[in-house]
Amino acid sequence: MNASDTAKVQRYLRQRFGNHKLTLARRENKDDSAELMLEDEFIGVVFQDTEDGEICYHVQISILEEDLND
Repeated sequence: MNASDTAKVQRYLRQRFGNHKLTLARRENKDDSAELMLEDEFIGVVFQDTEDGEICYHVQISILEEDLND
């Protein structure tokens, strides 16, 4: 994901979830994804997918079982 794509997706996620503490950080050596952060905590990855000339984005969020017990 280039800087422009990252900014657009970040803006969309912030608006959609009503949380301006969500940020996307570009990943070293990875052109197809960015790290999804909530403040300073890594919460997942956003992948860019290009199929049949159309671009879409997939959000993968990891939830550890130990985090559910808090």
